Amino acid sequence: MFRWPGGRRAAVSLTWDDARPSQVDVGLPILNKYGIKGTFYVLPRNMGGRLAKWRAAAAQGHEIGNHSLRHPCTGNFVGWQTPETMLENYSLERMERELLEANRILGAALGVWPTSFAYCCGQSYVGRGPKLRSYVPLVAKHFVVGQAGYSETYASPERCDLAQVPSIKFDNKTFEELRITVDAAVADGCWLILFGHEVGDVRARQTTSAGALRKLCAYLRKHPGIWADTVTAVGRHIGATVKHPPIRARKR
Repeated sequence: MFRWPGGRRAAVSLTWDDARPSQVDVGLPILNKYGIKGTFYVLPRNMGGRLAKWRAAAAQGHEIGNHSLRHPCTGNFVGWQTPETMLENYSLERMERELLEANRILGAALGVWPTSFAYCCGQSYVGRGPKLRSYVPLVAKHFVVGQAGYSETYASPERCDLAQVPSIKFDNKTFEELRITVDAAVADGCWLILFGHEVGDVRARQTTSAGALRKLCAYLRKHPGIWADTVTAVGRHIGATVKHPPIRARKR
């Protein structure tokens, strides 16, 4: 059986993508009130209007993660993906340059060097057809954890690939829905990563309910079996505890 710190039974990480203003305006005070450390995957171009608040978040012990330089996704998102930011038009070399440049910008602006990465749109490839390549190995090279998105399950600490750990969206969900998912992860002894975008009391697309977040933080704080911490903190514990054996080819 995998051993979580302090005799806990599972881990939960709360994360948000894109560095949207509502995350530090609304979400951060909630996390601080309940003593929960979150992980924020910051897109450099979105920091400007809230730079002081992002610096405060980092100083308070919340994790600042890498979410790429230009937020590349598939070109099938018609209307907001340009040819320049389509994954189909990327190379591994360009992706690596931009990941490192995003780290450099965040390090200079916020005083921290990101150690985890969230795949934009949950997509982990560059190119197309016979030239399609995974950039998961790049993430494994430069980060402690790579967070995959839009997953259907949580992570088994003994089986997961830290370069592409599954995460479940918690935008537009009630506290009761979230509690059911948390309790299932605890029952299975797993690591649940929840990811969102906006935070607020208005019911809107890609918005984590502020009310649900308050109840969730209170629940995590009081639950004796849950270790609530940042993505890198949990990932480092798993990486130091689980040693995956090398894959060997089967004899014919």
